[in-house]
Amino acid sequence: MAPAEDDISIDEKRVYAGSAGRTDAYVATGAGIVRVSLSADKIGAFDMVARDPARDVAVLARGDGTDLVVAAAPDGLSVAAVGDDPEFAFVDDDPAVAVGVASGRKGVIVARENGAIERVAFADDGVAIASTTRFGSVADPRAVDGALVAAADGVFRVGEDGLTDVGLDDARDVAGAGMPLAATGAGLYWLGNGWMTAREAAADAVAADGDGHAMAVVDGDLLVHSDASGEWGEETWAVAELPVDEAAVALGYGPGVSVAVTEAGTLCVDAGDGWRHQVVGVRDVNGVALAVVE
Repeated sequence: MAPAEDDISIDEKRVYAGSAGRTDAYVATGAGIVRVSLSADKIGAFDMVARDPARDVAVLARGDGTDLVVAAAPDGLSVAAVGDDPEFAFVDDDPAVAVGVASGRKGVIVARENGAIERVAFADDGVAIASTTRFGSVADPRAVDGALVAAADGVFRVGEDGLTDVGLDDARDVAGAGMPLAATGAGLYWLGNGWMTAREAAADAVAADGDGHAMAVVDGDLLVHSDASGEWGEETWAVAELPVDEAAVALGYGPGVSVAVTEAGTLCVDAGDGWRHQVVGVRDVNGVALAVVE
C-alpha cells in the first residue's frame, strides 16, 4: 500500500478547519463507518464512528443545524446527527442495501434487501422516523441517488405515484443531481433524448455535484467530467490519475471538493489543485458521503 502523502497522526486528532471550513467524509465499510475530516484538500483526523457493517451511507442536509448521517446496514437503517461525536443508532430492523437523499431533501430513499423502495422521513428535532412511504419494489437494488434507483433490471425513477422504469439493464450506480447519469455493466450513460452513451465498458460507480461536475469508474479507470457548455458525450470525460495505484470504488462530492475512496482504503480528495490522499486503514469500502460541519 502506498504511503500517505501527508504526515498526519491519528493520535494528534488534527482537524483542518481554517478559511475553507470543515467537511467530514463518512465512509461506509464492512467493518463500520469511518469519518475523515477535510478542509479543502487537507486531510485531518479520521476515526471509526460506528462498528456495525454498513452497505451505503448518505448525508441528509436539513439546513437548520440538524443534519443527519444515514447508513444502510444488514441490521436496518442506522442514523446519527452530524457533529463532533456522532452516535449511530438503529431506527428500524429491516435490512437495507442502499440509501440516498430524496429529491427536495424530504428524507431519504432506502432500498431494502428484499427490493422494496421506501422514503423515510425523520422527526424535525432528532433521528426518530416520522413516516415511511413505500413506492414499490425492484430486483436486486444496488444504489440510490436523488430520485433514481439502480437495480439489476435497470434504472427506476421514484415519484409520488410510485416507481417508473426508465430503461437500461444491469444498473450498478446512479447520479441524480443535475444531469441524470447511470453506471451499468455495458457502459456509462447520460440522459438526453433517451439514454446516451458516454463510454462503452463496464461502469461500476458514478457521482455528480449537480453543477456539471461528475466522476465515474469505467473499466477500472476513474473518469472526470467537466464541461461548461453542458455537453456530456465521450469527449467530455477524461481519465484522472490518482496518487495511488489503486482502483476507486466509492465517489462523492462536497462543497468545492471531490472524493474518491479506493478498494484498499485510501481516501483521495481534490479541491482543484490535484489529488491528495490518506490511507484510512479500511477495506470492503461500500460508499462515501460528505457533511458540512463548519
